Amino acid sequence: MAHSPERKFRCKGVLRFAFAFVCVCLVGYVVGPTLFIGLKNKSTARASCPPCFCDCSSKTDSVSPPDCGKHSPDVKALKKDIVDLLSEEIALQKIVSNETLERTKAQRKYTKRASSYYRKMAEKCYVGVETCEEGRQRVEAELEEELKLTALWKKRARELGWKDSKRLHNTS
Repeated sequence: MAHSPERKFRCKGVLRFAFAFVCVCLVGYVVGPTLFIGLKNKSTARASCPPCFCDCSSKTDSVSPPDCGKHSPDVKALKKDIVDLLSEEIALQKIVSNETLERTKAQRKYTKRASSYYRKMAEKCYVGVETCEEGRQRVEAELEEELKLTALWKKRARELGWKDSKRLHNTS
């Protein structure tokens, strides 16, 4: 059996109401504690703050006197806490700076060591290339001398009647 259109409308209305109620509850759950803490702090601050007995002149209606609140233990503790927090922050920044400096020095030392190593390797390579080049030039000169000497011996052998077997095969 199908539902009547009026009943469908009521179901949608109930669903919308339930959805809106859940949304309001979630917003209250998220935002509520923050508001409650703020209200709680205001009420405790008013209750814990002793009345300030200040002799204010009519000229300084909007400005509080400099000695107002000096004798309050909360104000003294707050000032001490701020000083402690600032000194702790400075100490932490010094520690971070020192660690960064040590890391930088270590990286610089490693870089110098690696640079020195590669420079030595490059010098060895350069010396090796020079040695090879000198050896190649020396061997090239010796080969030239050997070819000249071979040509001289071949010439003398031909003059004495020696016939080259390669020449005979190539000419036929």
